[in-house]
Formats: sequence, structure tokens, C-alpha cells
Amino acid sequence: MVIMAARGSSDTKLYDILGVSKTSQDQDIKKAYHRLAKEFHPDKNPEDGEKFKEISYAYDVLSDSKKREVYDRYGLKGLQEGGNAGDDPFASFGFGSESIFDLLGGGGMGGMFFGGGGRGRRQRCGEDIVKPLKVTLEDLYNGKATTVRLERKALCSDCNGVGCRNSKAARNCTDCRGSGMKMQYRQLGPGLVQQVQSVCSKCEGQGSVIPDKDKCKACLGKKIKLETKEVEIDIEKGMSHGTKITLSGMGDEEPGITPGNCIYVLQQEAHSLFERSGNNLVINHTLSLTESLCGFQLVINHLDGRTLVITRNPGDVVPSDSIQIVEDEGMPTHRRPFDKGHLLIKFKVEFPESNFGDDATYKALESLLPPRPAIEIPVGDHVEEVDLNDYHAASSSATQESDDEDDDMRGQRVGCAQQ
Repeated sequence: MVIMAARGSSDTKLYDILGVSKTSQDQDIKKAYHRLAKEFHPDKNPEDGEKFKEISYAYDVLSDSKKREVYDRYGLKGLQEGGNAGDDPFASFGFGSESIFDLLGGGGMGGMFFGGGGRGRRQRCGEDIVKPLKVTLEDLYNGKATTVRLERKALCSDCNGVGCRNSKAARNCTDCRGSGMKMQYRQLGPGLVQQVQSVCSKCEGQGSVIPDKDKCKACLGKKIKLETKEVEIDIEKGMSHGTKITLSGMGDEEPGITPGNCIYVLQQEAHSLFERSGNNLVINHTLSLTESLCGFQLVINHLDGRTLVITRNPGDVVPSDSIQIVEDEGMPTHRRPFDKGHLLIKFKVEFPESNFGDDATYKALESLLPPRPAIEIPVGDHVEEVDLNDYHAASSSATQESDDEDDDMRGQRVGCAQQ
């Protein structure tokens, strides 16, 4: 049997870049990143572009629990040996990615692991809590730190999740013999028996029972109670609708079970002006015919408080249903906020109603516009002049239905005549 002791790396470069320690919590790392990102952002300090990349990479690794664990154990070299950050750096040991973490007891947190097929016992994990989090497009553009109230099941702090004042007061459940599960057998037929496993109703799956007089008064022997706490969530620039933000270990707690995660799913509210398409922002704008032909100015209040002024010179005609672009004024790219998409403006030209002037007005307007194309009107008995009217889908559909009914009636009459 080969025994390999899990070791810790002395590499602290990524922590030093963010100015935090190896024992820092996730929230401390996020706060350090946002502070440094503002200070060294290329938009403010173009000469610090490389420094900003280092800060972004350090945060990318340390904000991911799996990447951070690999880095803490094996340093940057371990990450690089596995390819990109977060890939399996254990390939050189001859194990697959799944088996190596299985061998690291407790989801990779054990003190040692065993080669040659030995496996550590994995601790059960609780289910994740998934919650929606409503955000505005401004939040996703500018980034925002928001505080939410999280309600979850937590181990009772009065009894430390034991359920009684004295841990010796708990007794093994006699119904399930301390297993928490009961086995029942059902006769389905001659020689046919079904075995059913269910949670013990007496101890509620705990495997032990506590006399009423010894139960914790805070949790009434349940070992857990509802907890409400405020947690801070960082909405990063460039995140999108459906992005998941994970709070590690903030799921429901139960005795003997590793808490799951609390996952907030971003739900973007509709915006009155902008629509988002990937990293692009889209605006719909209607122009008058005069603006389309003779130029215009358009004022746009952007998501970060800036005011954009767009000027179109006379003669630069904007056709209806055309799309114009303002480069680099779209959404920031997530984790690369200095890389932005584009602002797309979809124009629709609104034409004036009929008969908006007299003959003199039309002649004056015609003198300013390009000449009509010259056409030759044919003559002869085969030539017929017809009227042109506005098309209305509803009336056209009704006419078609009337024609279909006439066809049916004609068919019925022909059928009767044949009889």
C-alpha cells in the first residue's frame, strides 16, 4: 500500500497580490479584489494593465473553492501542471480527476489519501438552497454589493447541535437500534417478499432519543433551529440573467452532514430603454422623415450615469429598419470589465400622413428630392387602370373565408344535381 500525506504549499503569491492572508474568508477576498480593481483599472491607469491582470487572475483562483484548495495544497505549479487554472493537477499521480478527490477523504479535505485502490469515507453533504435574486441592468453594468436576509436551518448554538444539555442523556433508539432507519418486509405473494427501508419515526432518523426533561430548551431536542442572518452578495460587472452566485457552506445544517451551498440565481428586470443581447446593448429609436434626411441629435442617458450625445449630419440619410453602432458602449465583459460590447441602435423612420400639404408644397418638396424614375405608360385594350388601397389583414381574411364558403355552397349544389 502506498501512503501519500497531503501537504500544504508555501506559495502565497496570489494572496499577496490581493493583500490578504491564507485564512481570509471569501467575503474578505471579494472586498480586497474590488478595492484593488478600482485602483488599478486600465480605464483610470492604463499603465497598470499588467497589474490588473494579476489581480483578476488571483481573484479568479481564490474565489473558486476548488481552485483555491488546489492552490493551497500545490501552489501555482500544481495549477499549471494541470493545464488551465482549475484543471486536474493530479494527472501525474496516475489517478483520474474523480478518483483523486474520492481518495481525499471528506471531499478533498482529508489529511491523507491512499493509493492502490483504498478509499476514504466520504462525509454526506446536504442539499443546496437555490434562491432568485432580482437585479437591474444598472446593477449588472456597474456592479453592486447587496445585502440579503438568508433564512436557513442551523445547528442549535445553545446545545451545539447535540439536542440536550448533557450529551450522555441521549440514548440509542430501540426501534432502529441506533441506525436511524427501519427495515420492513412486505409479503407480495407466495415466496415473494419486498424489503423496504424507511426513516425511523421514533427518532426521526437521528438514531438516538432524548428524554423530555433533558432536551435543549432552545431547539426542543431537534438539534437545529431556523436562523436568519444577513449576508453580502457581490454582483460583479458583466454578470447576466441566470448567473449563479454560490455561497459555499451556507445551505441548511444538520448533525453529521456537511452543509450544502446557498446559490443565488440572478433575475434581471426589464429595462425601460436598453435591451441586452450578449455583451451588446440595443435601443429602438424612431426618427421623423426630416431627421432621417436632414440629420438629428440623439441624447442617451447611459447605465453608469454618463450622457451620450449622437450627432448625425444633414445628408447622412438613415434608412428605416437600419442598425447603427456605437462601439465599446455596450455591457462590460464579466471579469474583464474594461472589454465592452457595443451599443446598437435600431432606427425606424416615421413617414407623415397623406395630404399633409397642397400642390405647391409637394412641388417644392419634389424640387429638393432626387427626380422620379422615368417610365413609359403602355396603351391598348389590354391596359387597365386599377386603384391602390391600404391592406388590412382582418378584412382580407374575412374575404377569403367568404370565398371559401361560396366554394363550399357551389360544391353542395353540384353534388345535389348529380344525385
